[in-house]
Amino acid sequence: MLVKKNCTLYSGGMKGAETAFGEAAERWNIKEVNFCYTGQKTNRQKNTVVLSDEDLKRGDISMELVSKMMSRTYYETDKIRKVLQTIFHMVNKGHQVFVIGTILEDNTVKGGTGWAVELAKLFNRPLSVYDQEKDNWYSWIQGVWVQDTPKIAHETFVGSGSRNLSENGAKAIAGLFEDAFASL
Repeated sequence: MLVKKNCTLYSGGMKGAETAFGEAAERWNIKEVNFCYTGQKTNRQKNTVVLSDEDLKRGDISMELVSKMMSRTYYETDKIRKVLQTIFHMVNKGHQVFVIGTILEDNTVKGGTGWAVELAKLFNRPLSVYDQEKDNWYSWIQGVWVQDTPKIAHETFVGSGSRNLSENGAKAIAGLFEDAFASL
């Protein structure tokens, strides 16, 4: 059973889905922590944790491995690396992961958000993606995407996703919080 005062949303405070997750957390009086790196511009600055170079290194991974896992090419740019390292800290802290995006044919999720999804799979975190194109939630269960109605079931959870948040994506986020916290 969730205890509202013990709940924390981990996110990045970026435009789109992460802003909507943060706003929903604020509306429901859920603690929000946003990870970023020095110089990164975020939409939300609530409880911001600016990761040091040493912190970022803890989330480092071979860009070759990332490219292989994501079935796409990521070039060795400092900015992309820092974004992926920041996502590591979000997923490492949260015990459940919610993402707004698009599930691709190869079971990855479009864009940099897909790294949160791959880490959640790797860390065996409960994982749900609201696919904005299909207008449905899907959860990663036993190695496949299953249409689902996910619930926030852990006191620490991650909210991430597309910068291009649709109206239905915003409603999906609002619904998650409503279902979890309206009766608490």
